[in-house]
Amino acid sequence: MKHSKYSRRQAALADELAKRGLGAVMVSDFEHGRDSSLRYLCGQPSDAIFILSAKGTSALIAWDINMASRLGEADHIAAYTDFGRQPQKALAAALKLLDVPKGAKVALPASTPYPDYIDFVHALTDFDLVCEKSGVGTFIQEMRARKDTDEITLYRRIASNTDQLIDMIEKEICAGMLLTETDIALFLEREARRMGAEGMGFETLAAGPERSFGIHAFPTFTNEHFAAEGLSILDFGARFEGYTSDVTMSFVSDSLRTEQKTMVGLVEEAHRIAVEACGPGVPLFSVAKLVDDFFAKAGWTMPHSLGHGIGLDAHEAPTLSMRADPSALLEPGHIVTIEPGLYHPEFGGVRLENDVLITENGAEVLTHSRIVRL
Repeated sequence: MKHSKYSRRQAALADELAKRGLGAVMVSDFEHGRDSSLRYLCGQPSDAIFILSAKGTSALIAWDINMASRLGEADHIAAYTDFGRQPQKALAAALKLLDVPKGAKVALPASTPYPDYIDFVHALTDFDLVCEKSGVGTFIQEMRARKDTDEITLYRRIASNTDQLIDMIEKEICAGMLLTETDIALFLEREARRMGAEGMGFETLAAGPERSFGIHAFPTFTNEHFAAEGLSILDFGARFEGYTSDVTMSFVSDSLRTEQKTMVGLVEEAHRIAVEACGPGVPLFSVAKLVDDFFAKAGWTMPHSLGHGIGLDAHEAPTLSMRADPSALLEPGHIVTIEPGLYHPEFGGVRLENDVLITENGAEVLTHSRIVRL
């Protein structure tokens, strides 16, 4: 096996399998059940099964064997079609290839539908198949939440590119060059691709004054005017090497109603309070509570969580929320969004979101989104 970020991750996971008494784990990523942990562990973007044994040996069984041979990292790589595109047959072959002893416990994805689980049990009678909600899959999610050196280096580049997009979009909108929500969304897609992005991290949310009352506008963007009188929200992320940024800008006109001015000021202050509160060892719950209490004192309520982790998925662990376990803490390597927002059916909405890296000594704001006053 090569000495790479993938081999290090596989080795760490293999150690955990041994501690849990597991002989192997299967990670699956197909259209009917997506899981970015596949790419995290072996580099294959999607449409494959990855099996890792407690001894650290691995097999990648992919729908696109050419892609897997180029991008995937495993001791053995095979074509999914060789097994009739049947996951049970593929897993059985991989366990034999990796010399996983009969009777060993093998972890299946927690998301495995019950009928599929029964098929696995019938097909692999020589193994003890486990499918647990809080099993080894949770450990993988925790690994992904704490970004390693390679990921942090990548995120600094992603943040720089995202900041460039932020500057470009502000310039174009203020110059009157982008008038509609669709203009803005397509501009971002084109410029991100020019920078080398794989695409947008999620569908861009562009909501002009008539639609910014929603947390996530539906449809995500239309041909309505953007940055007209009132409050407009732009939420986007750019994906590089699988990882996405996630930022939100708000554009506010110079003639706002008193209530709208209050909303803007509260959101800016809430963002400052939250960022300053972040750091290693700080409870997720406490950061969220600071902001919720701040809004409540002013007579407002934020209808969503304060933030979330980002990575190969736009939303992943950890979550800064009033529902977070009081014992859950921010840790070095976490990259989280801080995104306070307020919304009103008549006045519209305003949100400010940036990506923040938790370090050994505090918190580093990676992106520099802002509220733009027109």
